[in-house]
Formats: sequence, C-alpha cells, structure tokens
Amino acid sequence: MPSQLSAYVSDPTPGRGALRPARSWLHSDAPSRSLNGDWRFRLSPTAPAAEDFAAEGFDDDGWDGIPVPSHWVLQGDGAHGRPIYTNIRYPFPIDPPHVPDENPTGDYRRHFDLPAEWTRAERVVLRFDGVESLFKVWVNGDEIGSASGSRLAHEFDVTSSLRPGDNLVAVRVHQWSAASYLEDQDQWWLPGIFRDVTLIARPAGGIEDVWLRTGFEDGRGRIDPEVTAEPAAFPVTLRIPELGVERVWHSPAQVAPFEVEGVRPWSAEVPRLYEVTVASAAETVTVRTGFRTVEIRGDRFLVNGRRVVFHGMNRHETHPERGRVFDEAHAREDLALMKRFNVNAIRTSHYPPHPRLLDLADELGFWVVLECDLETHGFDKDGAWTGNPSDDPAWREAYLDRVRRTVERDKNHPSVVMWSLGNEAGTGGNLAAMSAWVHARDAGRPVHYEGDHAGEYTDVYSRMYASVAETEQIGTDGSRAPLQGCTPSQGARQRTKPFLLCEYAHAMGNGPGALDQYEELVHRHPRLHGGFVWEWRDHGIRATAPDGTPYYAYGGDFGEVVHDGNFVMDGMVLSDGVPTPGLHEFKAVVQPLRFTFDGDGAGAGDSGGAVTVANLRHSADTSDLRFRWRVEHDGRPVDSGELKVPVLAAGGSARVPLPRIAVSGESEAWLTVDAVLATGTAWAAEGHVVATAQLDRSTRRAVPAVRLPADWRRSDGTLTLGIAEFAEGALVRLAGRAVAGPRLELFRAPTDNDEGTSGVAEESDAHVPGVSNAELWRRDGLDRLTSRLLSVETAANALRTVARVSAADSASSVTVETVWSLEGDQLELRVEIEPSGGWTTVWPRIGVRFDLPDGAAAVDGAEWFGLGPHESYPDSLRAARTGRFSAGVDDLRVDYARPQETGHRSRWRELELTSGGAGVLRLAAVPDVQGRLPGFTLSRHTPQQVARAAHPFELPRSATSHLFVDAAQHGLGSRACGPDVWPEFALRPQARTIRLRITAG
Repeated sequence: MPSQLSAYVSDPTPGRGALRPARSWLHSDAPSRSLNGDWRFRLSPTAPAAEDFAAEGFDDDGWDGIPVPSHWVLQGDGAHGRPIYTNIRYPFPIDPPHVPDENPTGDYRRHFDLPAEWTRAERVVLRFDGVESLFKVWVNGDEIGSASGSRLAHEFDVTSSLRPGDNLVAVRVHQWSAASYLEDQDQWWLPGIFRDVTLIARPAGGIEDVWLRTGFEDGRGRIDPEVTAEPAAFPVTLRIPELGVERVWHSPAQVAPFEVEGVRPWSAEVPRLYEVTVASAAETVTVRTGFRTVEIRGDRFLVNGRRVVFHGMNRHETHPERGRVFDEAHAREDLALMKRFNVNAIRTSHYPPHPRLLDLADELGFWVVLECDLETHGFDKDGAWTGNPSDDPAWREAYLDRVRRTVERDKNHPSVVMWSLGNEAGTGGNLAAMSAWVHARDAGRPVHYEGDHAGEYTDVYSRMYASVAETEQIGTDGSRAPLQGCTPSQGARQRTKPFLLCEYAHAMGNGPGALDQYEELVHRHPRLHGGFVWEWRDHGIRATAPDGTPYYAYGGDFGEVVHDGNFVMDGMVLSDGVPTPGLHEFKAVVQPLRFTFDGDGAGAGDSGGAVTVANLRHSADTSDLRFRWRVEHDGRPVDSGELKVPVLAAGGSARVPLPRIAVSGESEAWLTVDAVLATGTAWAAEGHVVATAQLDRSTRRAVPAVRLPADWRRSDGTLTLGIAEFAEGALVRLAGRAVAGPRLELFRAPTDNDEGTSGVAEESDAHVPGVSNAELWRRDGLDRLTSRLLSVETAANALRTVARVSAADSASSVTVETVWSLEGDQLELRVEIEPSGGWTTVWPRIGVRFDLPDGAAAVDGAEWFGLGPHESYPDSLRAARTGRFSAGVDDLRVDYARPQETGHRSRWRELELTSGGAGVLRLAAVPDVQGRLPGFTLSRHTPQQVARAAHPFELPRSATSHLFVDAAQHGLGSRACGPDVWPEFALRPQARTIRLRITAG
C-alpha cells in the first residue's frame, strides 16, 4: 500500500492549499521584503515522513547554513549531493507518476521580522519565483500549501499565520516528484530554492493585476487595458507622463481601450519604451510598455506590418558556479553580448527565465519566444511516446497550470511576440488544451510548438534541425516535397504558415557549419523567418581536477549513473563567457547590412567602382552608423577614410562610389568596409563593428612553374640543401633548429560533430546513417598511419623521396612524393599526395605535419598573412577576413570543453613561426594549379593526443610544437544533433599538392 508521502510526491496536481491565482510580475510601491539570504538547511537522502521540522520550537542548531537562492547540489562541495546531466533520459525509472523512494529532500528554515504596520495590510503574500521540484510551505507551524512547476512563480496567502515581530517560514523541497516527468529539458537537474523568495504586503484597495495590451499603426498607439482590482480600489488612474496621457476610471466598467497619438513603436532594433503608472489610492504599479502589433498575414509573421527574421539563440539559464540562480549583472552582459554579435531574438529554452531577464529584453531589444516550463522527452523511446502525459487527462490540469503561470506572469512584455507551449513533449490533447487556453486569453500573440508537426493547434510551422535542402523545400512555393509527420494535405496546410527553425545549427564544440546556407534561404523565400541556434552558452560547472587545475565539468563528471556526457556543452559561448569562432561566424552571416560590389573587383586596377549597401533591418534606419573603409597591401595599411552612405530606411539600399584604390603587381590589395556604431549604446561602445565586407582589388599574378630536375639518381639521402639538413632522406634540421617532417596527416581530433550520428543525411554521400565519421576514420586507421620509404633520390640542389602510407589491416594506401629543392635563396618544398583506390569514406584532412622540439627556444607563436583572426573551416568562412595577424600558440586554439580539432587558419600566403616574439622560420605558400591555398594549424599537441583527452587538463605536457599545413580540411556541419557536412564541403580522398617556400627567420 503506498504511503501518504509517496502519494503526495507522485500526485500530478500542480498545487494545493492557499496557493493564489497566477498574475503579472509587477513593479509596485506596495511594501515588500526579500527573504533571500542565509537559511538553515538539512538534506535527507529520502523524503522524511515526519514534518516536525516546521514547528516553531524545532531545534535546527545542528543544521547547515545555505544561501537562498541556490541549488543545494552546488553548495558544500558535494556534501549535499551532486548535479546530474541528462539530455533525453530520465535519471529515475520511467514509472509515471511515481518516483523512487530514494528522493533527496531539502528542509529549509528561516526566521524573519514582520513590521507592525504590515498588520494593516489586507493580506500578506509569500512569493516563490523558482523551486525545483515539489515544495511545501509552513509559516509559524501552520501548513500553508504546496506547489510544483520549477521555473514558475507561486504565491501563497499567509495572512492568517503571521504575527508582528518574529516569524518562521519552513519549506520542504523534494528533488523528484510527478512534476519531474514534465521537466526533462536537456539541462542539469539542480534542486533547491533557486530564485527569489519575497514577502509582499497587499494593501486594501490595491491593484491586484494589470495587463496593458498594446498596438501600433500609422503613428498611433493603442492600449487595451485590463485592471484586476476590487471595486473599492477605484478610481484608478493610468498615466503616461512622456505622452501627456492621463485616464481616470471610476469603476471597473469604465476601463476600456483607447488610442494614443504621437507614439514611437517598439521593435527589437528600436526598443522604445514608455513608463506607465496605474494607481489607486492605495498602490501604484509601474509598467514599461512598448507599442507594437504582432500579426500573421498568410505565411508572413509581422510586427508593426513588417516581416520579422529571427536571428536567434536558444537560451538556457546557466552559470558555471550558480547554475540557474539569476544574477542581473551577468544577465545584462549576456544580452549585451548577444546584441554585439547581431543576435536579435531569444527562445527561452525550455521554460520562462527569471522575470527580470524579460525587463532587460524589453530595454535592450529582442524578439522573444517565451516557452512554457514543459518537456517530456524521456518518453520518446523509438518514437513511441509510450506513457507520455501529453495525452493523459490525469495530467491536464498540470499542463494548463504551467501555461497559465507562464502567460500571466509575463504578458506585459513587448519583447514577447510568441508563446511556446514547451518543447519535445510529443503531442496530444493536453497540449491542444494549452493552446486553446492561450488563444482565448491572448489573441495578440501566436502560439508555437514544434511537436505539432501536422499543425493542428499552432499558428506557425516550426521544425528543428531540418537540413538545408528540406528547409528550401518548405519555403518554395508550389513544392510538394513531403514534410515530416504530415500527410500531403497537412503539409499543404503547414506551407500556408510562417516557418521558423526553433532549433538549428547545433553549436556543440567546433562548429556549426553551413550557417550562411540557411541565411541565404531566408532572403530567397519570405515564408522562412529564420530561427534559433542551439544554443547560446555551454553549461559547464566549474570544478577542480585532482591536481588542482580548474576545468568545466559536464555529464559524468559527478559520478552520475545515467548521463549524456558533454552534450550539455553545445553553446556559441563557452562556459566562461568567451565567444566561440562559431559565434563570430554567426555575426558575419546575419549582419544587418549587405554589401554588393560592382563585379568582383579582381584586377580592376585603381578604378574606384561602387558598392550597393542594403539595409536588411526590420525597422531601424542607418542613422546610428558610420561607414569606414581602409586599403591594405599584403595586410599592411596604406589608406583609409569614411564612405559617404546616405541614411537608409529599413529595407532601403543605395549605390555608393568607392575610393580609388592604389594597387601593385607585387602585393595583394584589399579594400575593407566596416559599418560601425556612430555613438555608444547600452550594449556596445562607439566604433563597434556591426557589419563588414571585403573586396579583392589585386592584380592576378602567375604561379611560378615547378622546376623538374632531369638528373635524379639514387642516394642515401644524407645531405644539406641551404638551411635544410637531411639524414637518410628525412629532414632533421631547418635554419639550425631540430625539425621532423613533413609527415602525412589525414587525421584530426574528432569534433563533436565528427562524433555525431544524427540521422539527417543532408544528401551527402559521405554520410553513413547511425555511424559517425570519426568511427569510420578510426576503422580505416587514419589515426594510426605508418609509412614505408620506397625510394630516395637526389639531383643538383634537390632531394626526392617517395613513401607508401597506410594503416594496419588496410589495403588502401597513400603515395607521398616529397621534393626539396633550392630556388635561388629559397628552399622549396613540394608534396604530392595521391590516394590509392579503395577508400570508402571522407577524410578529415589532407596535410602534412612538422614537429618542432623546444630545444633552446620553443616555437610559441605565429604571424601570418591570410584568413583570420579566428579559426576557419570550409563551411565556416564568413567571419574570416584577409589580413595580417599574429597570436601565441595557446591563443591559436579554442578551449572546447572536450578537446577536439581546433585552430585551423585557412588560405594563408605568408607564415612566420616565432619564438619569444622573434621570427625563426618563414614560409610562403604557393597556390596549386587550381589557385587553392593551404591552411595551417600550430599546436602543442598531435591530433592523436588531443583525441585521447576528455578534458583540457588531461592533455599531456608537451615539449614540442606541431605545425600542420593542410591542402584541405573536411567541413564542420552540425551532425552532433543535425545535418552532416554539405557535399560541397565534404572531403573525399583525392590527390592534392602542397607547395611551400621556406627561409630562415
């Protein structure tokens, strides 16, 4: 027979007792008192049956102290348990609505003083903004009530249990409950009281709730007010001082819509807010409102009559030390960083954030898709969704309670332009009921839910991780290509709606690739409204290795029985807040200005030409921008100025003359145009680069022909050629430094996308469903190649070797011909790489490796002329610009949470290796016969060493630098949870040439 306690934690009922209806999170002058701070705390491994801890006379002297808000598993250095990470799987048996008896339970106690004047309040409310998972509240020993819904606000009426002076509040929090089945949201499970606790005095005649629905059309604003207050609270006055508006309503019946002249609209680009007060004699509520109209016309999603393109991020609440505990300064900087990288939208995955975050979104300007606190992904076993609560009537009230609390709390925010029912919860009647409730409550915002594939109860068509090809078919008028989960008629219906990718471009580790392909589709097919990258930030938790080295922990690092590894490290920003190269790529791809130069400019001499500048913004003109230009020869500045671009309205364009550019046959000439902020903003300083473009004005130069000696003869290969010394055909020294190589390298330390097995084939012949590319590379032995020298020959001032490279248990091989020769005062290296038949999969790279032991002075940096400054790969090049750059060896890599391929710089022309700031070796790349230039990577570790490490601190100490020169690299894709590399960027085995000229530094 189940115990009473077991029945309590397994009951899907969302709340009991003195729990009050949901309402807005309002800024009010009514008295309030924060109960944040130090609480007494006790953790039990199972839920205690006794509730004596809530009694006033209970002795808690032996308990620990714990800060509120916090997560108990992040306090006490493991004394209160450890975090658990899962993506889809539940960390407890799937036995809904039941949870295990082994249910960590935290008991909290806190004394507080109630001011005597609070006794005059009509009622006193105790508000919890976030508690994971199920909690029960007592005040002065009286049981008040209980609630669930971890990321939702709950208010309890505690009036009758309070007294002047000292009072006691006690809270019991269960980590697992029936509610946990609805909160399987690809995140850390972090129990505790993690958001604010507030005591609020509600005055007699106060304003219980306010909702200011707004609209905008032709310079006029519209307010449709809803005031929740007792009749005795009236008269109620609404004021907008900046607009000279004052409305007095003497009774609830008089509250009615009205228009306001001379307002400016709110948008994510021009987030114009007006301060509105709604006041009774007893209370004044302040709301910052923005005037905007959200609507769908046909297959267009519009705000203020203009189509919106979401350049968005999925944003979890995460901090490496505090977890989901809100810190306003951290959150403000988070959003400012988004703005600096041209992010204009947020999907609040997969729950409402702390309410203050939406205040910041209103102020800084974002389109927000606000998502309900709901996901049941763990029920999706082989697509069956067996036992899923989404279609079980016993769970309906829990679903409805969650969406009510989501909408009611945040309904006043102009940034919220769409409600989302949740994420990956299958489909069913409970979700349809949620949608019906939202439509009835708020006709001014559409409803989103990706799992409604057939479009039965949602207003927009949404998908996650659709391939580029499939996305194009969704946007193409007249297409009859099948849509996932749709019959032909359902597919036709979905194509009549606006389409968005609620998740795409899975940003796990090094990647994603193909961002520019998705963006191009948005401009060609107006039905496509962009989407939201998964996701904004890595969720690493700061930890310490056994040797004291700090690192960012992921799933499995805390001894979890069930976990999903580093799948929680999938952000455009690392756990420590450092933007990844993927975020730089995103910024370049979605930049709000497009530059189109007349022709391609190549070889155009010193004629100026022109550029067409198009303003792709939704609503902002370009009066906030200046346009700078500069000219560089081989990456060195020679001229600069300001481009005179007229102010362009949103959607406008202009053709602007370019300055005359001096060119030289001896160097490359590049023109760069930057659009920068003319003045500082709340999110960036004056001069911040918003958009950029480059034009190559170089005179094409002939590639020097290969000189082929005719007098080759067999040799022992021990000789000196200029600065190079060889022993038995192998390079041993360059410019007096020990060097080994070039060694064929076909392997790279697999990226998270290389290790991915996503089933989205992207029409790539490189793709084997269910098998990762990395697994195929290891199968083919690319990480364990061996070499057999076939011949060594010399000629006048030249050395040639031929080797066969292959792996154990493989008949496939690569023939490598290496030719060293003196060309004047330069040493030339030419490497011809020729694969045999029989290779059946893509290769990660085609390149060679040089090993440079430290010796007296380590190679510790590089200066180069080529693409930079960040790493770049074939399907992630838009953020790269041609110029001259320098970086230390450690700065050339990115510290991804799981070590992997990093640091590749594409299309270099000149490269100088440095030691202590001084040049030691100079290399010049000669294009191959197709004009292709190589890339380089300078690293302290080999790919094999990197591949063996699960965390950065596990990389071995190195006394050698490794220079990789790659003729080609495989693309990145986003196969960790999305499409594989597009065929154009998939590296099939092929013959390639690497040609370098080397001199001493």
